[in-house]
Amino acid sequence: MSNAYLQQSLSQQQTLAPQMRKSLEILQAGTMELSQLISQALEMNPVLEDLTESLSLDEDAPDPEAADSLDYLNETDDDWRDRSILEGKSSPWTNEDEERRQRIYDSIVGPVTLQQHLQQQLDLSMVDPEIRDAARAILGNLDGRGFLDLPIKDLGIRLGLRPADLSTALKLIQSFDPAGIGASGIAESLLLQLERQSGTATIEYRIVRDHLEDLARKRHPQIAKELGTSVERVAEAASRIGRLTPNPGGDFDPTGNPYVLPDVVIERNDDGRLEARLTGEFLPTLRINDFYKDLIGKSGVDAKARQFLRDQIRDGRSLMRSISLRQETILAIAHKLIEHQTDFFNKGPRHLRPLTMNDIADELGMHGTTVSRAVAGKYVLTPQGLMEMRVFFATGYQTQDGAEVSNAGVREAIQQLVAAEPPTKPLSDELLMKALAGQGITVARRTVAKYREQLNILPSHLRKTF
Repeated sequence: MSNAYLQQSLSQQQTLAPQMRKSLEILQAGTMELSQLISQALEMNPVLEDLTESLSLDEDAPDPEAADSLDYLNETDDDWRDRSILEGKSSPWTNEDEERRQRIYDSIVGPVTLQQHLQQQLDLSMVDPEIRDAARAILGNLDGRGFLDLPIKDLGIRLGLRPADLSTALKLIQSFDPAGIGASGIAESLLLQLERQSGTATIEYRIVRDHLEDLARKRHPQIAKELGTSVERVAEAASRIGRLTPNPGGDFDPTGNPYVLPDVVIERNDDGRLEARLTGEFLPTLRINDFYKDLIGKSGVDAKARQFLRDQIRDGRSLMRSISLRQETILAIAHKLIEHQTDFFNKGPRHLRPLTMNDIADELGMHGTTVSRAVAGKYVLTPQGLMEMRVFFATGYQTQDGAEVSNAGVREAIQQLVAAEPPTKPLSDELLMKALAGQGITVARRTVAKYREQLNILPSHLRKTF
């Protein structure tokens, strides 16, 4: 029988203060989500006010000298919000501007995005801080289908995170709903879905793992022979596999939301030069209400009420600093994107250069995870259209003439080659690889197959028309 005993030990553990957690939440929030966070703060924090509305207490406001309890303070705040008037300084917005802003807010149906859906599950997960940080980094690098289209090792190098933490975080994300999220491609996504449904010992799992190409070509007799089963059993398994989703993030496609707003606009100025600007025109501008600041110094306010006010003012200032830092960070990153991706803005996706978040982080004197959080879920409106900011960060290849081309550029080249192929003689992955080599882009055949799948382009034998 073992003896129970107490043991004392020392250990170091990094924890985030509530203010830091809020700051990170604001940094990761998109424009519409930030607007909601600010609205919540205005409702919850009585010392905060919207400067654009220039609200102040009216002549019938309660006497500060009489405010000697928390109940009375809350009563004062409710009364002030109900009966506030415009100060002598006029609002910078016209009635038409205010109506337009209200229409935007009222019309937003607020569908949950894939990122938000996964973040909510991460928030409920009991994991160590380093695993949570690694998971956030992975979420910021998932594509619209919910796939992580770059190796964990590359992501770790890019963001300066430990591969072991990223691997653990990836397994956590792959346990989230919907099944198949966090896969490297369609095949792994199907395996994750099958494993969630009935484990790894089924014929369906073995077919996807070992015979997916034969399944795509409907070679049921060959599969049946290799698995030692009947053709009918393979056909039944193929039918069940066909009911899986190759696009687990499809139900959360942000392009289905007509109210997605860009966080940054990159456009040309009158001189023809590219410039970046934030789209925060309709975000409330916060300030600390002078009434409550003066109230702290008034006699007759008890210590509990005074401490309450100090806490609210501190939280309000922290919120305003976090918002300011978010805006400065996103704008600084946008300026760097203009420097590095000028050819993309001028000529199109084929000219997107390889760029890592660590490259930008080093130039701005930030950590790679800060850049990752800042671009996660953010959209930028460019001369080439509306796109996620993370699109600009991609690994790539060097052509034979020494030029650099990103993964997106390779995908664009594949798409152009397929668009120009003869319908009766479509290009196989091998021929696509050779055609790319003719353009100076050397990639493996399996890489071509991977990018073709990402573009939702069928294999050559299924593209052939007679």
